[in-house]
Amino acid sequence: MNPQDTFFVRIAQRNQETDDIISLELRDPNGSVLPPFDAGAHIDVHVAPGVVRQYSLCNAPSERDSYQIGVLRDPASRGGSIAIHERLEAGELIEISAPRNHFPLKEGVRSILIAGGIGVTPMLCMAESLHASGAGFTLHYCARSQDKAAFRSRIAQSPYSQQVAFHYDDQADAQKLDPATLFAQAGSDAEIYVCGPAGFIEWICRAAEQAGIPKQRVHYEYFSAKAVDTSDDGAFDVKLASTGQVFQIPAERSITSVLLEAGIDIYTSCEEGTCGTCVTRILEGEPDHRDVFLTDEEHACGNQFTPCCSRAKSSLLVLDL
Repeated sequence: MNPQDTFFVRIAQRNQETDDIISLELRDPNGSVLPPFDAGAHIDVHVAPGVVRQYSLCNAPSERDSYQIGVLRDPASRGGSIAIHERLEAGELIEISAPRNHFPLKEGVRSILIAGGIGVTPMLCMAESLHASGAGFTLHYCARSQDKAAFRSRIAQSPYSQQVAFHYDDQADAQKLDPATLFAQAGSDAEIYVCGPAGFIEWICRAAEQAGIPKQRVHYEYFSAKAVDTSDDGAFDVKLASTGQVFQIPAERSITSVLLEAGIDIYTSCEEGTCGTCVTRILEGEPDHRDVFLTDEEHACGNQFTPCCSRAKSSLLVLDL
């Protein structure tokens, strides 16, 4: 199945994991198996007309009869998580995409998994996969407090529970995560995976860099976009290579919104540069990257970008569309 295809699933269970996190178990309405997925994969959830959000799958990839996701109620969100918390109940049908994976797990090697808050969801899937393969790993789960740590009972009952360390902001310093010490003991072969708020990911990545861990061994996935100063934004032009059409992009509008309004078919999802759905090749011009999906190396190449949020430093961008 193409990841852009959608289908309906039924909410088989809804569980309150913490006061602001729920988990949903999704099953095929007819009892059929669901499309396969690998550790690190996510699905698009069509929350409401025009509102599509991405959620990591947190159950074992071997479980083909269901998908499980965790959803944090975020007051600063653009409506997706709040709508899920307030409107979706067990028994309802919801539209989702097939799984896709921008955060793949390297199998057969020792791994260090680091989660901040709701960032634990893809890590649970990775832990299940690593345990099933017999690969060595540890999972470090950071949360503001014990009652803010979702899935604690699931982890306690898991066969890998002894490989999980919890770190709470409101408890003694001795139990808090010390990434410098962790990475000093990591060895030369461990792969690092981190997911959580942007500031948390940047903290871990800085510590890994200071410890001399090569960037290619540090893998991360953002749940939300970085804050961007838009006060100096100006207009620029976008040209489609296939037709020669030129569109002016005003300071206050995104490239994708202008193109979609003109009937140009460009698939989008998160609309903030986190999911990679809209990544587009650039044939001419210099982009102003504002996503958290592409790597620093990919940004430096300048031959692709995310038109849902990124803009142009040059007066014209020629796109491979």
